[in-house]
Amino acid sequence: MFDVAIIGAGVTGAAIARRLSSFKISVALFERRTDVSFGVSKANSGIIHAGFHHNPSTLKARLEVQGNYLFDRLKAELGFPFRRVGILVVAFSPEELKTVEALYEIGTANRVPQLEIVGRERILSLEPKLNGDAVGGLWAPTGGIVEPYRLVFALVENARANGVSLFTDWRVAAARRADDRWLLVSETGETHEARRVVNAAGLYADEVSGFFGAEEFHIIPRKGEEFLLDKNAAGFPSHVIFPVPARNSKGVLVIPTVEGTMMVGPTAVEIEEKDDTGTTPENLDRVFSLAARMVPGISKRDIITSFAGLRPTLPGDDFFIDLSRKAPGLVQVAGIQSPGLTAAPAIAEYVKGLLQQDGLKLAEKPDFVPTVGHSPKVVEMSFVELDELVRRERAFAHIVCRCESVSEAEVVEAIHKGHITLDGIKFYTRAGMGRCQGGFCTYRLLSIIARETGMRVE
Repeated sequence: MFDVAIIGAGVTGAAIARRLSSFKISVALFERRTDVSFGVSKANSGIIHAGFHHNPSTLKARLEVQGNYLFDRLKAELGFPFRRVGILVVAFSPEELKTVEALYEIGTANRVPQLEIVGRERILSLEPKLNGDAVGGLWAPTGGIVEPYRLVFALVENARANGVSLFTDWRVAAARRADDRWLLVSETGETHEARRVVNAAGLYADEVSGFFGAEEFHIIPRKGEEFLLDKNAAGFPSHVIFPVPARNSKGVLVIPTVEGTMMVGPTAVEIEEKDDTGTTPENLDRVFSLAARMVPGISKRDIITSFAGLRPTLPGDDFFIDLSRKAPGLVQVAGIQSPGLTAAPAIAEYVKGLLQQDGLKLAEKPDFVPTVGHSPKVVEMSFVELDELVRRERAFAHIVCRCESVSEAEVVEAIHKGHITLDGIKFYTRAGMGRCQGGFCTYRLLSIIARETGMRVE
């Protein structure tokens, strides 16, 4: 039996698991998919928001700003790709500048540091790739970019190293209360007991709440289509570029990634289906039309892939994080859409406090290790360093993915850490993420998975 069971291994569940792993309790993390981060988190824009979009009265605003502060320490401990490149909100008219001023007031009320309203000369000096018609905007230096799946992998890897049990391909189908504990039942009939449960199930948090006879709410998927541009393209800005926001969206953005590519998007359309991740030519045209208004140098010719993510929204658009009023021992963590990635470390602290409020005794582990080891990566090495490494391990000389310079040794490491799908290896190593999008390396990757796991390629 576990002291705490967490349902959902996206960035929210992973952050909670990692935080709880520092205490003398038993923790389990349950994920319905084959690997962690394979739900909402894998199709994330990867922005660490500064904290100027949301009203100070909202829970998401408070946790967004707190979470932003925590990322430097997280990066130092876990080593995932993260950079504070800064965010620019670009205005093209006096009317839009009034909205920028309102955003500045919100950010100031949220205690966002270093915010600055800038005029035309200043904004163009900060970002020369912008459209020269810009009249000014908002500069938020504390904004940043992160590789979201690598963040989740690092959080879970560290949580497991500190004692958290991970169960993948484990879909909750029922929950029954017995004395002071919950019996969790999977679709295949497997069971586990836990004294307390955290519902961090993302798009399916409403269904999971129903299994516990807890609060009734309806998650509304908000679909966002995004388009990825080749890292060798010209005209890329060096900062995250926002337009003046729309009613239910921060708008179509131009986003540099930590690995050198560029994302354009997302759209924001509320849908009913929780598995609709298709993209359309119509939205491609619309997204690039809006993005090119801000950054004229970007081009559809540089697209290497497209994808869509679904954000789990609730009416009112705020986070719902609280002890259940109907189901004892259940913590609801629902409606974690943007800026959920930014807020994740702060959400973990908030949930820890709720569990303590519910009576969970938390004593710190004296042997908690907050760091993960950093394995060699061919792409980051000089020829001299690589030559020395190859003398010790020949698999580093076999480059499986030429676009991203990923070696066989790195792929094997990913498999041995539990990433046994093409997507898992892609997100862990970047093999298949380059210009050819796996055109050359997919068969090699399949062959290595088959060799290391015994699975048939089919």
